[in-house]
Amino acid sequence: MGEVVTDKDREYEAEERASAPGADQAMADRVNNRSLRPRSEAFKEFMRSGWADDEPDIEPLESSKFTPTRLKALGAAFPGERLVIPAGQPKVRNNDCDYMFRPDTAFAYYTGLGVDYEAGAVLVLNPVDPDSPEAKAGETHVPELFVAPRADNSTTDFFMNAHYGEYWVGPRAGLKEMTAMTGIETHDIAQLADALSKDVGGEAGAVRVRVMRETDPRITALVESVREANGASDPDHNAAADDKLHEFTSEARMVKDAYEIGEMRKAVAATKAGFDRLLSSLPNALDKPRSERILEGAFNAVSRELGNTVGYDSIVASGPHAPILHWMRNTGVVRSGDMLLVDAGVEVDSLYTADITRTFPTNGRFTDLQKRLYQAVLDSQQAGFEAAKPEATYSDIHHACMRVIAERLHEWGLLPVDVEESLSPEGQQHRRWLACGVAHHLGLDVHDCAQARFESYQGAPIRPGMIFTIEPGLYFREDDLLIPPEYRGIGIRIEDDVLMTEDGPEWISAGIPKRIDEVEEWMRERAAAAGKDIA
Repeated sequence: MGEVVTDKDREYEAEERASAPGADQAMADRVNNRSLRPRSEAFKEFMRSGWADDEPDIEPLESSKFTPTRLKALGAAFPGERLVIPAGQPKVRNNDCDYMFRPDTAFAYYTGLGVDYEAGAVLVLNPVDPDSPEAKAGETHVPELFVAPRADNSTTDFFMNAHYGEYWVGPRAGLKEMTAMTGIETHDIAQLADALSKDVGGEAGAVRVRVMRETDPRITALVESVREANGASDPDHNAAADDKLHEFTSEARMVKDAYEIGEMRKAVAATKAGFDRLLSSLPNALDKPRSERILEGAFNAVSRELGNTVGYDSIVASGPHAPILHWMRNTGVVRSGDMLLVDAGVEVDSLYTADITRTFPTNGRFTDLQKRLYQAVLDSQQAGFEAAKPEATYSDIHHACMRVIAERLHEWGLLPVDVEESLSPEGQQHRRWLACGVAHHLGLDVHDCAQARFESYQGAPIRPGMIFTIEPGLYFREDDLLIPPEYRGIGIRIEDDVLMTEDGPEWISAGIPKRIDEVEEWMRERAAAAGKDIA
């Protein structure tokens, strides 16, 4: 006879789920049918004893040297206001399984925390009293972190709480640990509601609250309840205020500090290792079912070995899949003689990601047609790089890349109009074969700073410290009847990561081969490392 589920079992399971991140009442009312846990007092007493001291040895994170400057700039933009930046909650993959947690980008930027330390945590910037010594010293805010305390082996939750208990999830950073790691004073998340409501009001001189409203619905609801209870419940005003916070945090990340630049270099180096592994796997993958996924797996394995994971879903697109801009199914066969487009980047533990695209002849040698098309894209990218001088704009990069593409398409007899007409706003016929943009900010997000205003992004001068991609391409779909048959089913993109310096742009990813002869030699070397010989 199976174990009987008692009312106490049901009650405990409901209480546990109700306290879990993202829980709601409907979930709390359901019974966990998958497993039964011991509930006896004898078990609990036995589990509370006999454990070694597990006090962790915590060192400050390298990022903690840089976050005070970021926090000071954020506070100065919103004097007298309380700013609330949640880490977010785990997202459900299916049933009771979550995706691997990744904190909100703004939270990661202002706390310096990466990987998965702090699901459910909240960063709060509290305004200082205008008459306080801190204010006289030029400070506007005091940052505080709110996290769940450790459920270590000194607590019952250690073995009874599957969400926070370290018996279940391993060691966690608690209040002391978070303070030591980040340099930010840390409190129990249970104190958050009182902390948010302090001195809030709608009258002059009262504290107003802004929140990153899309990150954690429960925290947003809490902020809204605090606003409503204190006479600041105008939904349109509140939403506009929150949007300004999101906008500011996005624009603040545009110029990278020395720590961020170092992390980006690590991400690029790890990505090079991922491409090395992929190319070593290529000879054995040729003509096998779902061989795009064989190559994807090779790259993604390196992302876990050297970093946190991939910075975005890898694109491994062979033959007719290569012209599909966002081909991420990766279910196709990599056939000898086709062109293989791989767009992939490793996200390191700090959550900074590279974004690199390379296009390879699958048998190791470019044909004359492939060389001609590939060189056009490479020349376009170089033109964009040369246009990327300090104080240039993304539009300058875009137009430089597009001019080369339009000129080559015209030379090949593919454009129905002349180059200037195609490049005009009224024309744009060349965009049939390059419809996407060719540059974007890069950092904690692969498309970083996306909430910035247009005038701060596309129309703004590129300044030293900015990191961005340049990624022109040519995409000749298999079903395109306006091009010769030999062009159809070829897609080429070359994408590199660029740091703007005081002296001009630097290819951060210069160590990843892209010239035709370099690519062919790289492929030979990696095949030889795998014990294979290619032409």
